[in-house]
Amino acid sequence: MPKYILPALKLTIVFIILCSVIYPMLVAGVGRLTPGGGKGETLRKDGKVIGYANMGQKFTADGYFWGRPSAAGFNAAGSGGSNKGPSNPDYLKDVQAHIDSFLVHNPGVVKADIPAELVTYSGSGLDPDLSPAGVRIQVARVARARHWEVKKVNELVDLYTEKPLLGLFGPAKVNVLKLNLALDGRR
Repeated sequence: MPKYILPALKLTIVFIILCSVIYPMLVAGVGRLTPGGGKGETLRKDGKVIGYANMGQKFTADGYFWGRPSAAGFNAAGSGGSNKGPSNPDYLKDVQAHIDSFLVHNPGVVKADIPAELVTYSGSGLDPDLSPAGVRIQVARVARARHWEVKKVNELVDLYTEKPLLGLFGPAKVNVLKLNLALDGRR
C-alpha cells in the first residue's frame, strides 16, 4: 500500500498544478487575444458603453430588430432559461403571447413562418444573435417604421450577417445589437 501512496501524491500535485495554474493561465492568455481583451466586446454609442456584443438586449420599438425573448429579463446576474417544458401551460401561454405580439407588429407575416427563436426562450436568456431568417422576417416592419426602402434594410442585414467559421463551423448569425446600432448610424 505505501508504494502506491507516493506516486498518487505526485500525480495529484502534477494535476493540481496543471489544472489550477497552467490551464487557467493559458485560457486567460488566449482571452487577451480576443476582442475586448477577454473582458467582453463592449459596444459604444456617443462614447458611452451601451451593451456587450455577447449579451442580448430587449428591443420593442418597431424601428429595431427584436432579439430572442429572455426568461431572465436580460439580466446577466440571473441568466437562465424558463425551466418550463414544452407542455407546461404557463410556457405555452408565454409562447402564444410572443406569437400574438409578433403578428400584431408584423402584419402580413403568417404564424407558420415565424422562426421558433423569436417566440421561445433560450437556455441562457441572453442570446445576442438570431439566424438570418429570424432577422429577415422583421425587415418589412423595420423598413416601414424608419421610412426606408426594404432593399436598404436588407443590404444592412447582409452586411451584418456573420458566416460560419471557416465556412464550416456553426450557423450563419446576426448580432441584433450590432445591427440595431448600425440602423441608428445610417440615415
